[in-house]
Amino acid sequence: MDALQIRNVSKSFGENKVLSDINMDVRKGEVHALIGENGAGKSTLVKIIGGIYARDAGEILIDGEAVDFKDPLQAMRMGISIVHQELSLVPNATVAENIYLRREITNKAGFNDWNKINQQAAEVFQRINLDVDPTELVGMLSVGMQQLVEVAKAIALNARIVIMDEPTSSLSENEIPDLFRVIRSLRDQGISIIFISHKLTELFEISDRITVLRDGEYVGTVDTAASSSDEIIRMMVGRHLGDLFPQHASQIGDVVFECRGLSLFGRAKDVNFKIRRGEILGLSGLVGAGRTEAMRALVNADKRSSGQFWMNGEEITIENPQDAISKGIYYVSEDRKSSGLFLNSSITWNVAMASLDRMKKALGMLDQSKMRQTAEGFIKTMDVRPADQRVNTGNLSGGNQQKVLLSMALCTEPRLLIVDEPTRGVDIGAKSLIHKRLREIAEQGACVIVISSEMPEIIGMSDRILVFRTGHVSAELDNLRGSVTQEEIMQKATHN
Repeated sequence: MDALQIRNVSKSFGENKVLSDINMDVRKGEVHALIGENGAGKSTLVKIIGGIYARDAGEILIDGEAVDFKDPLQAMRMGISIVHQELSLVPNATVAENIYLRREITNKAGFNDWNKINQQAAEVFQRINLDVDPTELVGMLSVGMQQLVEVAKAIALNARIVIMDEPTSSLSENEIPDLFRVIRSLRDQGISIIFISHKLTELFEISDRITVLRDGEYVGTVDTAASSSDEIIRMMVGRHLGDLFPQHASQIGDVVFECRGLSLFGRAKDVNFKIRRGEILGLSGLVGAGRTEAMRALVNADKRSSGQFWMNGEEITIENPQDAISKGIYYVSEDRKSSGLFLNSSITWNVAMASLDRMKKALGMLDQSKMRQTAEGFIKTMDVRPADQRVNTGNLSGGNQQKVLLSMALCTEPRLLIVDEPTRGVDIGAKSLIHKRLREIAEQGACVIVISSEMPEIIGMSDRILVFRTGHVSAELDNLRGSVTQEEIMQKATHN
């Protein structure tokens, strides 16, 4: 029997139709993957199921009964729980306090019964075979364990349908198996899981069926075991993408940038490297190995303890990220929302924000026409959707926000571009486009440093790879012909 039925559901925001006659069934006790490019309508559909948005047309049935949720609380009472990509935990509260936040169990006197709260939290974790201390502060847990606390919250609500939105986006490779073990345990208990992810390998590992949306329309549902990556990609994008990664460098020139003795107290130590014109240098390593920390220290976003730099043979100083931009170095943060974009500003302003000096007229006034033309050009080359430069960036999907973030960086015409997790949380089509654009700017003579936790991306994009371990570079691997293996990187990341 189907736990959830979606029949001809449509939704518009003003004149923008986001969903059109969507049909989807989720069976009891199955892991049902929901996939589509950024902007395909996945988030809107999830918010309708969870009572956050009201649908314009169609119907939703839970266990065969038509429902019409007015708010998320009604959806929760009907057994629907959403585990969002961005965790909503209170770090200074205990695990048990987070699980029963605003639903505290009280004694006869009306006070919180902490013994019972801790006991019931322990029983929830026992149900999904996890050994977690309910009295532990959430802020002391790993990101992976915090994600499992969010799942435990859903179980404590007696959820029958759990929706997981990009649950592995912030997890390390060794944390994902724990999450998948919990998901399988929930499935075996008859709970339905809607699993949203852009990582096809995950979908084929964990899901029973896959539903694909494209441009707000239902494309189809397939049995995972009978499908393939190529079929899913064709359903998602309506075309064959070809190779996800462009060819490696055709020609690499002279050294453009050199770094010596870069250190950040307690996080990075004595990092040395050179990068040449037209080269893409990949930074790999386990989570916490010091890749991001070293590059943030390079632009002095986090105050470095030491480091010397040369650009085209001339020693330079880098006082702060703005100073780095003035010298042709741009660092693109891995966190586009909190330290990358201006979410309440238009696409136009975001694209131009780091290049305002280039957008001025003779008397120092901003050239609004030039800003619009520049934004229009990047919207076209980066395929930003919707293609309306007046739209606030905060209203774009994650993949389109990432395209705007890269446009902001490219607008400065950097000689050295450092991109941290350039395709995290973006769909396969956006990934392909971003990879293509990064290779293009390298071919045009820029240097590119790519930091990525995805080893296929590091191997597929990099001409040379620096492997980080415990804050320093443990190995340098020539990958000009794509010959490096994941096993080789892991060996260098974990051993001397």
